[in-house]
Formats: sequence, structure tokens, C-alpha cells
Amino acid sequence: MTRRFHRRSFLKRLAAAVPAAALLSTYRAMAAPMRKKVKITDVRTMVVRGTTDWNFVKIETDSGLAGIGEAYWGRGVKDVILGYLRQIAVGADALDIEPLCTRMTRYTGGAGSIAGVTVTAITGVEIALWDLAGKILGAPVCKLLGGQYRDGVRAYWTRSPQDMLDPASCREFAAALKSHPYGITAVKSDADAFPMKYDPQNREPGHEPNGTHLTRKDLSRIGRGFTNLREALGDDIDIAVHCHWEFDWIDALGLARTVAPISPMWLEDVMPPDYSEAWSKLTAESPVPILTGENLYKLQGFRPFIVNQGCHLIQIDIPKAGGLLEAKKIADLADIYNIPTCAHLAASPLGALASAHCAAAIRDFRAQEFSIGSLKTEEWEKYVVYDGPVIKEGKFRVSDRPGLGVELNEDTVRAHLMPGETWWG
Repeated sequence: MTRRFHRRSFLKRLAAAVPAAALLSTYRAMAAPMRKKVKITDVRTMVVRGTTDWNFVKIETDSGLAGIGEAYWGRGVKDVILGYLRQIAVGADALDIEPLCTRMTRYTGGAGSIAGVTVTAITGVEIALWDLAGKILGAPVCKLLGGQYRDGVRAYWTRSPQDMLDPASCREFAAALKSHPYGITAVKSDADAFPMKYDPQNREPGHEPNGTHLTRKDLSRIGRGFTNLREALGDDIDIAVHCHWEFDWIDALGLARTVAPISPMWLEDVMPPDYSEAWSKLTAESPVPILTGENLYKLQGFRPFIVNQGCHLIQIDIPKAGGLLEAKKIADLADIYNIPTCAHLAASPLGALASAHCAAAIRDFRAQEFSIGSLKTEEWEKYVVYDGPVIKEGKFRVSDRPGLGVELNEDTVRAHLMPGETWWG
């Protein structure tokens, strides 16, 4: 009786302090997203000039809320979105993200829906849907993907000294990196860049016009270049070795042994993208971690590498490979096989932050790429409106605001629209 009395007394005091109308209003507001479906009314796109041709996507709804996303760069993405995906999305429940993407995949079979531009287009729509879902439900996207493991996602910067064979050039590069306000603690530099692997006249023994074979001189130059870089950066900044899918198993293993003395984070994309047993053999014999994945699409593309131990780490390009949920599925499968996940990235700050939300929800995640080409960091950041710097203390900052927590800077985007483009089409 005492407990019941106290409870009734509390409810009476609460009712006296808070008018019933106010309580009902609060409950109605909380229940509104569940009471009324939010329907998609339009899908819009625009292509913007940045480091590449960035493909931005916007989902509009009958609630007035809108979500934005980004698909990997490349021609044809906008055509797929407007020619195929828009008619599937309009009228659909905005929170039915996976069913909607499944219908998009089935509908675009004739356009190659298991890989390439079509998957990339679906990915851009999917990211915009997650941003919208977060705004509808009042939660950050990383929370909706299963929960947040980390507040910031480690960034690695894809950059190289002007001349890795020149120790002075490497020291200049290291000084600039260490003094940069982003506080980057990892870099990825090219093993196949000028002048380390470079024989323009194909005069060195073993070189031919269309060949990518690594000669003894190539390996010597590469080894010397990365030794210079390690000496300049010291032990506080990690180094990844970057390739572009060009070598066979023999040269890949030779390269791995060449760079082993600098203890790289990984050797990236050293053989052609598709899985073969050579990948598993290389992974088993390499003295350095092998990473691949930037050219793979969806879980099916990553599965043979994961189940056959064809790499030590996987790297997903999240705005390209199928979307945030698909990337989470890939990472979860890799986790079963004790393979960590990284993220390749060639996006605007919008795509970078979408990728970071997904990375924040992945248990064993190592690092996400930061690649801006010839842009300055302040120019890159101006494309969006965000609550502070995108990268701080070496990490992509994950906002706790609803959705992705980022919006496009209209003035900057308008100034960089590709020819023929208009603001949101």
C-alpha cells in the first residue's frame, strides 16, 4: 500500500506541475514518426567539380525533411539515378532502406546491378536515405547502424614527397605533415610513382613498353625511397605502400620483401583486383600486411578474399561498394575471420563523413583515407557546413547530430558546379 500511495502521490504532483495538454503534446511528437510514414517525393542529383567529379544525391519527402548523400566519382552515376532509381524511390517509405535498395538492384539488372556505376549510383541514394533516416528518428547515422565504437575515425593521408629518392625532399614533406593542423599520424605513398619506378625509354633490362614488371633497379629505387621516407617521418607516423593493381605474384612478393624493413601498415592493391589463389599465396608468404578492396563491389566481391584469407586487411570504398549497410555486412564477415577493415576514399567532405559514420560502427576498424589531390585542406572543407573541422587530432570527427550532421555549403557548391549543372538539378 505504501508503494502504491507514493506512486499516486508522485503522479498527482507531476500532473499539477505539468499540464496534461503539454504531456500529450510531447507524447504525440515522440510518436509522430511511428504514426505517419514519411514518403519519398523526389530524388535529385548534381555533379560538382572537386578533386574529381563528385556526385551528390538528395532525397526529398512529404514531411519536409531531406537527406543528402554522395556516390563515388565517375560518369554515368547521375544517368542511372534519374533514369532508373528515381522512379523506384518516389512514393516509397523513406525508412525501408534495405528493401528499397533490393528493389533498385533487381530493377537495374540490365544496367549491371552487381558492380560498377549502377552499384555506385545505388550507394549514393542509400547514403542519402540513411541521412534522412537519422533526421526522421533524431539520431546520428552511426547509432542506427548498430552503435558507435569510436568518436573519431583515424585518417591516413594519401600523399608522397616530390622526390622520395631525395632525403631533403622527404624531410621537407615530413616537416609539412607534422606541422599540419589536422594532426595526421599515417600516410600512404606510391611505390609506382616517378621517379622510383620510371624508365621512360624502356631501356633498362626487363622493361618493355606495356609492361609493369619490377626490375632489380626498380626494387632498389623503391627500397631507397621508402627508407628515406621512414627516416624523415620517424616512428610516430605510420606508412602504407600504395600500388595500382599492376603486378603479378612474383613481383608482388618481391615488392613486399623490399619494403619490409620500414614495417609498413600495409602493401595496397599490389595485384589485379579480382580474387585468385595467388592472393592467398601472397598473403601467406608476405612479410608485410597485404590490403585490397577499393575496386570490389558488395559483399559478394569481398567474400572470396575473406573466406580464402586472400588478404590481411580489407579496404572498402564505402560511397562506391554498395552503401553503409552493405559495408557493415562486409566488415562483419571479415570480423568473423579476424580480418580488420579500412576505408578507401576519394570523396568530398560529405562522402568522407558518411564513410566515417559507417567506420565508427565497425568493431575492428583501422583507418580511413584522406585524399584531396591538389586541393588545399581549407578549400576541401569549404564544400560543407559542419560543426568544426572535419579532421582533428588525426581523426575524422563523427557528429552526434541527427543524420550525418553535415550539409552542403551552397555558395561553394554553386561556384563549382560542372558545366550544364544547376543547384540540385
